[in-house]
Amino acid sequence: MPGWDAATKEITRRFSHNGYIAIDPNLYTREGPGEPDDVAAVARAAGGAPDARVMGDVDGAAAHIRSLPYHNGKIGVIGFCSGGRQTYLSACTLNTFDAAVDCWGGRVIAPADQLTERQPVAPIDFTADLSCPLLGIFGQDDMSPTPEDVDLTEAELKKHGKTYEFHRYEGAGHGFFAVDRLSYRAVQATEAWVEVFKWFDKYLPTKQRGF
Repeated sequence: MPGWDAATKEITRRFSHNGYIAIDPNLYTREGPGEPDDVAAVARAAGGAPDARVMGDVDGAAAHIRSLPYHNGKIGVIGFCSGGRQTYLSACTLNTFDAAVDCWGGRVIAPADQLTERQPVAPIDFTADLSCPLLGIFGQDDMSPTPEDVDLTEAELKKHGKTYEFHRYEGAGHGFFAVDRLSYRAVQATEAWVEVFKWFDKYLPTKQRGF
């Protein structure tokens, strides 16, 4: 998650290459056909994809994975930017996943004046219901989430006794996995990808993995 653009599809192929069943749900399909960036812009202009709708799509993708004869019974979820926020939300509200990875999810913490009809509750408020181990990947130069936001999220996870692991990378900002952007940081991204696969290998641990 969150989108259906070339970069996210490439990440999906990366998981498939590493032996996972991988689904990249198109969360903006109701916004109409067109180029992924244009369709995502329509969604952003409307206030983002509604959380309830996204959770339905994610739950549907997980149900499809469970129906496959070669699935091992384990499912993980990963998301980037707004997809990181959606990952945190789905790991807390769906009770579906065995592991989750939030890559620099912005607005996991959101003040009341940023809440809307489409996104009515800050994901951090559901932390007590987190139902699987959570890995967090963050850049120390990021502005959304800021290092202070990450500190607050970590404090909430500790407060509720959740299983989690956060990795913070100096010299990296938002989207530092994105090889086609100026934000790409090769060294930090390479190190962080190792942690992502270690996490899923730990919690989705058989030869035929589900993702």
